[in-house]
Amino acid sequence: MIGAIVVCEIAFWAFLVLGLLARYALRARRLGAALLLCVPLTDLALVAFSVADLRSGGTAGATHGLAAVYLGVSVGFGPEIVRRADAWSAHRVAGAPAPAKPPASGPERVRYEWRLWLRCVTACTVAAALTLLMSVVAAPGAQASGLWNLVAQFALVTVVWLGVGPLRHRFRANRESGRA
Repeated sequence: MIGAIVVCEIAFWAFLVLGLLARYALRARRLGAALLLCVPLTDLALVAFSVADLRSGGTAGATHGLAAVYLGVSVGFGPEIVRRADAWSAHRVAGAPAPAKPPASGPERVRYEWRLWLRCVTACTVAAALTLLMSVVAAPGAQASGLWNLVAQFALVTVVWLGVGPLRHRFRANRESGRA
């Protein structure tokens, strides 16, 4: 399983870099788009490897949960990661304007943090659903209970992110504006 994770992680970044290179350095927009579409497919392949491993009697563990996390992050944060990488590449290679930086403070920063947190919720929801699905499709008698603990960890991540992200920035913005 660890080998599959390493291969899929390398493929993820290779497709991202190659897609952006094709798009800007080679000016092959269709090829670039096709390569960028392969980015989330690598995480989907990792989930398929995990399910196959579980179906063949593998003991469910953190590596299987990591496959679900990768796909969850691709679904939740992937479009933003690709968009930012695309803007940076357009700036560096094609002479486009520099990408906008996240707002530093104020209500704009609070809105930005809420959007990030919603991406986190999406990522954790997808990861939790896939984790539970993997525990169901595990071969009869396989030790899948380790996967259930990951769902609680995903919930904890969303709660912690809520506190250190949007709520912290909201209280900071209120304090800066004089509202307590």
